[in-house]
Amino acid sequence: MNLIETFYTAFAKGDWQTMANCYHPDAEFTDEVFVGLKGKEVPAMWRMLIERGGGNMEITHSHVQLAGEQGNADWVAVYIFSATGRRVINRIHAEFELKDGKIFRHRDSFDLHKWAGQAMGFKGQLLGGTGFFRKKVRKTARAGLDRFLSRNN
Repeated sequence: MNLIETFYTAFAKGDWQTMANCYHPDAEFTDEVFVGLKGKEVPAMWRMLIERGGGNMEITHSHVQLAGEQGNADWVAVYIFSATGRRVINRIHAEFELKDGKIFRHRDSFDLHKWAGQAMGFKGQLLGGTGFFRKKVRKTARAGLDRFLSRNN
């Protein structure tokens, strides 16, 4: 099994330790919500998301490709957004750069506006495409990760 398959298989099982072991110590991660994470922040984010999900997250992956040090995959997360109790189906495209046999750069892309509509209903549909909303979500997510890191280091 290649590294990307290992990563998503572990994610589907809620195994954040194996996910963490897939990352290079100097890894970088960015998506629509968590921007510019580095080093220990990267696996901590996955651990936080898994623990917050409380086992109520369904993760599937497909179209995994790995050629040399470059890879990509598509994955889907189905879960209940804890802040609103609304069901979310988030379709994500991931791109990877490997270094020393580990994930060095990881970029996830998804439609934040669509996510916001699912997670927050009408308010998310109305505001989810705005820069204000994007900044607010990123700030809230960053604060949550910082709190998590301070409790788990």
